[in-house]
Amino acid sequence: MFSILIPSWNNLPYLKLCIESIRRHSAFDHEIIVHVNEGSDGTLEWVRAEGIRHTWSRGNVGVCVAMNDAAQLATRDWVLFMNDDMYCLPGWDSAFGAAVEAIGEDVPMYLAAHLIEPLDTGNEQVTVANYGTGPEGFDEQGLLSFAAGVKASDRSGIAVQPMLTQRRLWHMVGGYSIEFGPGMSSDDDFLMKIWLAGCRTYRVVGACHIYHFGCATTRRVRRNKGGRTFILKWGISQQEFVRSYVRRTATAERSSLPTVPRAGMAGRLKRAVYALARYPLGDLENWEPDLPRQIVMNSSRSARVDLD
Repeated sequence: MFSILIPSWNNLPYLKLCIESIRRHSAFDHEIIVHVNEGSDGTLEWVRAEGIRHTWSRGNVGVCVAMNDAAQLATRDWVLFMNDDMYCLPGWDSAFGAAVEAIGEDVPMYLAAHLIEPLDTGNEQVTVANYGTGPEGFDEQGLLSFAAGVKASDRSGIAVQPMLTQRRLWHMVGGYSIEFGPGMSSDDDFLMKIWLAGCRTYRVVGACHIYHFGCATTRRVRRNKGGRTFILKWGISQQEFVRSYVRRTATAERSSLPTVPRAGMAGRLKRAVYALARYPLGDLENWEPDLPRQIVMNSSRSARVDLD
């Protein structure tokens, strides 16, 4: 049903648990595609041994390049971006499927899951329940029992991860933008791009439950200043875009929402100030000064085909 795209950077115990949960708790047959960043912990050998379709880079190319590379292999009509530190709970994909059917497959949409996380980060969209912060010490049976009793409503005007969208929409807007490498604020940039392409359905599906161990990769990378790149690119801050446009889709009539978002005075002033610095090129250079060295361009590599 879905092409599930999972970028992974030397996170093999998490990745194994994530893929096991997809295989055990899915009602439908899904295509799993992994982008292996570096893979020096045995990840590359493991995905090959498991026959999992994959792309590969010599080092960590970040989420934007990784997702775009993996998306080239997607063959299903729907693509799902999932982090490798997530665990799918029973009924997760059925809930997504029911939401797609109710909305209509031809309506541009961005659907997200209701997350359960072990630590309270102040995110009101998350249910806090600690069943482990990693594979070691993970209380799987406790989580399964807890999740079976969780009742959450759908919430429109909200866009979090993991996210599900049409493969055609993904490719239409060019996937994730590499100027946001290694990835901070690339999600909001993607929201803007699909907004311009006509998407007005941003929704958390309350019946879709996924456990998120939390930031197993992002805490290891040098973060880019994505908010500054966003405002330089679009002329509006990501906070204003999310607040004044994405969230308004929950209550406003579709016809009343503007085709092109417009920034307020504060956003315009910020953009003028940020234009004096080297964004995003300075961030990219500080994170990975030689990105081409990490990218594998050999079209005949085993990543391009299913393994026997």
